[in-house]
Amino acid sequence: MLDWFGVDDVWERPRPGVGRQDVVLAVSVAAISLLALELVRSAGGFEQTDVAVWAQWLAVASGAALLLGRRRWPLAVALLAAGHMFVAGVTMPQVMGQASLQIVYFLALLSGVAWARDRRAMVITVSVIVLFMFAWIGWQFAVGSAAQDWVDEEMGTERIGLFPQIPAAVAITLVVNAIYFGGAIVGGGVSWRAARQRHRLQEQAATIAGQASRLREQAVVDERLRIARELHDVVAHGVSAMGIQAGAARRVLDRDPDAARTALANVEEASRDAVAQMRGLLGTLREGAGENGAREPGGTRTTDAGVRDLPGLVAEVGDEGLTVSLDVVEAREGAADRLPRGIGLAVFRTVQEALTNVRRHSTADAASVVVRIDEAVSYAEVEVVDNGRPRHGTSGSGLGQLGIRERAATHDGQVDIGPRVTGGYRVRVRYPLGGRP
Repeated sequence: MLDWFGVDDVWERPRPGVGRQDVVLAVSVAAISLLALELVRSAGGFEQTDVAVWAQWLAVASGAALLLGRRRWPLAVALLAAGHMFVAGVTMPQVMGQASLQIVYFLALLSGVAWARDRRAMVITVSVIVLFMFAWIGWQFAVGSAAQDWVDEEMGTERIGLFPQIPAAVAITLVVNAIYFGGAIVGGGVSWRAARQRHRLQEQAATIAGQASRLREQAVVDERLRIARELHDVVAHGVSAMGIQAGAARRVLDRDPDAARTALANVEEASRDAVAQMRGLLGTLREGAGENGAREPGGTRTTDAGVRDLPGLVAEVGDEGLTVSLDVVEAREGAADRLPRGIGLAVFRTVQEALTNVRRHSTADAASVVVRIDEAVSYAEVEVVDNGRPRHGTSGSGLGQLGIRERAATHDGQVDIGPRVTGGYRVRVRYPLGGRP
């Protein structure tokens, strides 16, 4: 039982100050209680009460005022409410028995259990209150039995039911008060445990959010490290190509000037392509690790992959249960082979990430991959379409799509990602050819 009330629990429920809702509650209860008091008086309910009207008003108003501090000073308010009940019950029992004051006492005791930070002090305080109240009821029961004996001996009254009248009335009072105080104590305990549970859920949510943030940052760092490796490969490839062409030009410069000019033109073209790709990759890295990033679906290093490697990727995905069709549409034969190395790799990675998302987060059983290359209008477009719906419970982190958008931005590409009106999901990216201006 003590564990249920959290006696040994280290958590302390935060106690708010006296706020607007406390004032509204106290004023509303006071207004309703005074109105009910006057209605009962007008109906002749206080004919046997000799206490002055102002004292009755004071008792009702002071009881409602206790609700102002029920959350800020819960145990003090519970003790004051118990004292108020005793004094009012002795001096003006008909006023104390009004429903409005009974609600005040109930809320005061419930708040003492629900908002007390020192749970051991709460148990002691509530126990003292309950024992005192039941001692008072026991005293009334003893007096009631003596009065009934005196009435039986002197007046010769007859019993109406199985029990004497006065003890029966006191016994009813005992049962009602047991339910009354028990309900307040149990309700307060339930409120405190619910608050503790909400606090734990908030802590867990904060922990999960922190872990997700760290995983996201780690994924961004991994993605940028991979782009850095690609940058190294781009520069190394370009420099190697320029070195080979420059060496060839040097050897034939005297005997074949035309061949030397061709080699030097190739050096110029290779240098421009390498610089354009290097600028794009550096622009992505320069955004910082705090920006959106993406993770590589597979753990292998595929910096040399391109459009011609897509059939192997599609076959690998097909072996995992997803039917994938691949179409490479070239306006001119061999256009895929003439794609800049960075664009070809971007197309491959876009298809790789899109198919990974289909496998993990969609109900689709089929997908189509279409790559369109038109050198006349200078673009390369890749489109991945599936026939499924989002799978429940697999929303993912969104890093895959962010990676697609980031890579497209590196090459000034345009991205269109989202569900189709006719069903399924589409990922379409168009890369301009020619590099950055």
